[in-house]
Amino acid sequence: MTEAARVLALLAERDQTLAVAESLTGGLVAAELTGVPGASASFRGSVTAYATALKHELLGVDEALLAERGAVDPEVASQMAAGVRARLGADWGIATTGVAGPDPQDGQPVGTVYVAVAGPAGTVAGAAGEVAGSAGEASPTGSPAGSRAGSPTGKVVPLRLNGDRGEIRRESVRIVLALLHGELSGNARAQDTEQNGGN
Repeated sequence: MTEAARVLALLAERDQTLAVAESLTGGLVAAELTGVPGASASFRGSVTAYATALKHELLGVDEALLAERGAVDPEVASQMAAGVRARLGADWGIATTGVAGPDPQDGQPVGTVYVAVAGPAGTVAGAAGEVAGSAGEASPTGSPAGSRAGSPTGKVVPLRLNGDRGEIRRESVRIVLALLHGELSGNARAQDTEQNGGN
């Protein structure tokens, strides 16, 4: 079973939905999800906001943040995930932004990628664990990205990936789906613990 299939199965079990915001992956995350039979039960849709201005216009990313830091930034990834979740009316939102190459962007070297997940308020952010692959390594941040009052639970993972443009994009897809899987699994475990009296 693929990571996309595992994610969709968990979402279907919980009667929850997913929306995707993509930049450097250019629709590859959505393609991976829609390649799974029955994806429409949980997958709401996606926004490929490749141009920086569209991240603000379509996803609600703060314009001043984009002007100051550029599109390749952890807070931008966080706002993309939260924005697509809100705009498409989904329970969960995931996002990718970064530099696949061949040239640096916004002062960031090729292989700099941020992936993010935003979930329903009150969910428990699960430990994503150490996510690594042939294209590079990922070190998850420990603090929720969406910690403002009333905002959804969120997490951003900074990546430094090696390889060519195609490898960086494919690895970004794999890791953002693995991040979501970890969040869904961690939240399910926390709910089971609550229902069983904390034991």
